[in-house]
Amino acid sequence: MIHLFPRLIVILCLLNLVSTGMLRAADERPNILWISSEDHGPQMGCYGDTYATTPNVDRLAERGLLFKHVWSCAPVCAPARTTIISGMYGPSMGAEHMRSQVPMPANTKMFPQFLRETGYYCTNNSKEDYNLNKPAGVWDESSGKAHYKNRKTDQPFFAVFNATVSHESQLRKRPHKAIHDPAKVTVPSYHPDTPQVRQDWAQYYDTVTEADAIAGKHLKELEEAGLAENTIVFYWGDHGSGMPRSKRWPSNSGLHVPLVVHFPKKWQHLAPKEYAPGTATDRPVSFVDFAPTMLSLVGIEPPKWMQGFAFAGKFQTEPQPYIYGFRGRMDERIDVVRSVTDGRYVYLRNYMPQRSQGQHVSFQFQTPTTRIWWELFAQGKTNEAQSIFWKTPKAPEELYDLMNDPDEVHNLAGDPAHQEVLKKMRQAQQNLAKRIRDTGFLTEGEMHQRAGKDAPYDMAHDEKRYDLDRIMAAADVATMLEPGALPQLKKFLADQDSGVRYWGAAGILMRGQEAVSASKDELRAALKDTSLSVRVPAAEALGKYGDSQDLQLALAALKELADPTQSSAYIGIAAMNTIDALGTKAAPLVDYIRTMPTKDANAAGRANEYVGRLRTDFLSDHEGPSKDDKEKKPKAEKKNK
Repeated sequence: MIHLFPRLIVILCLLNLVSTGMLRAADERPNILWISSEDHGPQMGCYGDTYATTPNVDRLAERGLLFKHVWSCAPVCAPARTTIISGMYGPSMGAEHMRSQVPMPANTKMFPQFLRETGYYCTNNSKEDYNLNKPAGVWDESSGKAHYKNRKTDQPFFAVFNATVSHESQLRKRPHKAIHDPAKVTVPSYHPDTPQVRQDWAQYYDTVTEADAIAGKHLKELEEAGLAENTIVFYWGDHGSGMPRSKRWPSNSGLHVPLVVHFPKKWQHLAPKEYAPGTATDRPVSFVDFAPTMLSLVGIEPPKWMQGFAFAGKFQTEPQPYIYGFRGRMDERIDVVRSVTDGRYVYLRNYMPQRSQGQHVSFQFQTPTTRIWWELFAQGKTNEAQSIFWKTPKAPEELYDLMNDPDEVHNLAGDPAHQEVLKKMRQAQQNLAKRIRDTGFLTEGEMHQRAGKDAPYDMAHDEKRYDLDRIMAAADVATMLEPGALPQLKKFLADQDSGVRYWGAAGILMRGQEAVSASKDELRAALKDTSLSVRVPAAEALGKYGDSQDLQLALAALKELADPTQSSAYIGIAAMNTIDALGTKAAPLVDYIRTMPTKDANAAGRANEYVGRLRTDFLSDHEGPSKDDKEKKPKAEKKNK
């Protein structure tokens, strides 16, 4: 009996080792590496671009899966990354506006929190730039030093490395060491073919090559660490190129991004169903799908509040017929655009047709292409395709056939042969808006006023606070620009819901002189509306198309609205945009605006910058540019007002 005891101990130890090994094997999970690059679309060799020089991502595509139809949802970094981290569309959260910093919806998480709860080591190196207030516990580390090598032994990791070398700001950096010959650039038909434009496009391709080299270093490091066979790799760009009419515009040129994924053999059972090394897929994917896909890869069923669809992992879904894009406020300039694609056709719905695609965003005007393009347009030297960007009004609806018109310059929305496609895509856009309860049918100021201390998402799911169907219907009547809609627009101005009243005033403004002349009494009453958001388009309508008395009333209203200490940062932005749109008619406000406060004590920090920027812009127009501003804003800009 005594002799049997040591043997029993040995047997128990062996059983323990076996059981522990089995548990570890059962618990083993893939590492996941994300390599992202800023401001670049699918201008890469693996996407068939023979001008591009991208050997590292090309090699990754040769042994992985390339997604041909991927949209970033938003054509600028912050709302695009907000959609990724949350698995929710920016407009569903009121987070489509740049640097809006809104609260997270109640009972939701950023997706790395789910991964960390299951034992993953999660790092971000290093850009975040979310339009949401980040909760605690999203990352183990988020900094320029964050790295998966700092994890515990055998701990699975999710690591993100963001390259910034291809950012818009690098397109205009001089001096620059050239890689690509500007003479060999293919200039898209919407850009004028000038030496400055060719230089910017060539330099853009150079930055993509630099981003590719950084990706190559990360892939080599993974290989040298002996981790390649246990790591799923994603390579993606965060939205289209930094060139104008890509960045900030939610057409295919601004939203189409590269996505290449590689699943080592060990983890190919988690890959998309169509996965085969060295192939491409037509499956439509967008950034809202990334979060549910990540949860699916690690065996977590995505929560119902996530609005995307997993395209890999245990809970992957069938491909969806459409992917979607959006644009809200871009820095200091306001617009409301929604877009849809099925991979061939692109549909855009413009809810502010009175504003051009090329509104003066100060940062965008630092790019040489933007400046020379504007100057040529102002001088009447651009053709029709090159003029669309600057013209107002925009078409309420746009439809493009990417197969025959990859530059998206031939609008088929009025073509009888394409009406069925138009109707289907229009319906898809409306269906999504209702499914996610799109907050963009409220102005940003109205949205915050209704939400109070709640997240805009939570406000939007309260029918008493947000009657989406009625407000969205009013937006459609206002913005489709049908000439017979004026009686209905006047009725909107008497509605109990300020969201409906806003679209009544905006719809009259959009129809110009005749409509405003026939609606003066209603618009003058709207200058005293209880909703400050309603007052803004009423003031623009009267100031732009009314008589001298109307102008005086409009300017008096705008003085009060522009001061964010009297209204709010968001109303101030809207009012300053209206003042800017009035051009020389707003000259009497120069002295007031010169000394006007620009900060709202209750606004999020970064959103509080924009009234100040707009003041600088306004004073530059009316007093001449400052020394620092001369290089940023061409004098020709005034001719558009």
